[in-house]
Amino acid sequence: MAPEFRGVYGAELMVQRSSGWDPGRVSRGSRLHAVMRLVRIEHTLFSLPFAYAGAVLACLECIDARVVVLIALALLGLRTAAMAYNNIADLDIDRANPRTRNRPLVTGAVSLRDAWAAVVVGSVLYFVSAALLNRYALMLAPLLWLMAMAYPHAKRLHWLPHLHLGLVLGTVVLGGAVAAYGAQASSLADVLARAPWLYVAAVSLWVAGFDTFYAILDMEFDRRMNLGSIPARLGLRGALWASRLMHAASIVLLLASVPVYGLGLVALASMILASLLILYQHVLLARHGLEAIPRAFNINLAVGIIVGVGIIVDRLAAFPPLTSL
Repeated sequence: MAPEFRGVYGAELMVQRSSGWDPGRVSRGSRLHAVMRLVRIEHTLFSLPFAYAGAVLACLECIDARVVVLIALALLGLRTAAMAYNNIADLDIDRANPRTRNRPLVTGAVSLRDAWAAVVVGSVLYFVSAALLNRYALMLAPLLWLMAMAYPHAKRLHWLPHLHLGLVLGTVVLGGAVAAYGAQASSLADVLARAPWLYVAAVSLWVAGFDTFYAILDMEFDRRMNLGSIPARLGLRGALWASRLMHAASIVLLLASVPVYGLGLVALASMILASLLILYQHVLLARHGLEAIPRAFNINLAVGIIVGVGIIVDRLAAFPPLTSL
């Protein structure tokens, strides 16, 4: 019998044994290193392919070096501000959770003053970059900023914070599309019509899916603290099935985007490979139980890069769309 179905008592023991893993923990080192861990600078690199894929899907010919740089700066600013604020808002929770007691704000490696400074500096960089891109990027910037900054409060209000996080990452695709096409657009409706909404939805559901099984590590803690999450609400099996369903829907949307956006063989191959990696995560969880969560979670670093780079290369190389073959 698969480890996930060994019974609730056994599953809870496995959650407790796995609860020491935390991708946000920080070891002692320089102050700069601690701040970089606070804002998870690697998350910006993880998100960049989504933004650039959104840009090339919306308007490849609209992109120049200036747009490429400003997209990177805007995303760096937004992610820095959002991650710093997330740590500030969750400080009381992180102090109470054994799994997150090594995070930089909890240990004192980063002060609250430095964290707030990161929020301010990141926000300024984001809004200035949006203003330099085009008026529609600036127009939508406050909405995307509020969505990102509201995320740490979602679990205090409802039990679907994973979908909120998914939407935040999905709007990175939207932001890339607006950054690329906004200067040529005749109206906000024109900009939104050019956005690759299937890809936005696919990214949103994919992120929500892996965040759901990641949250299993905190299932019992969330219940004790009355925090919302799918595992806390639906239990272990319910959370795993919710993750599977969201990932299945994400795969369908990814593959459907190939003919819809006129993509070619490179994009299709990248999406097939990414889909297999998504499925492999659930094979790991089924075979090895919750102890496989860190390994399954980290696979997603490759998934995002593979799909994003596949779309970008497909567009840049001007491969013929599959519908024309």
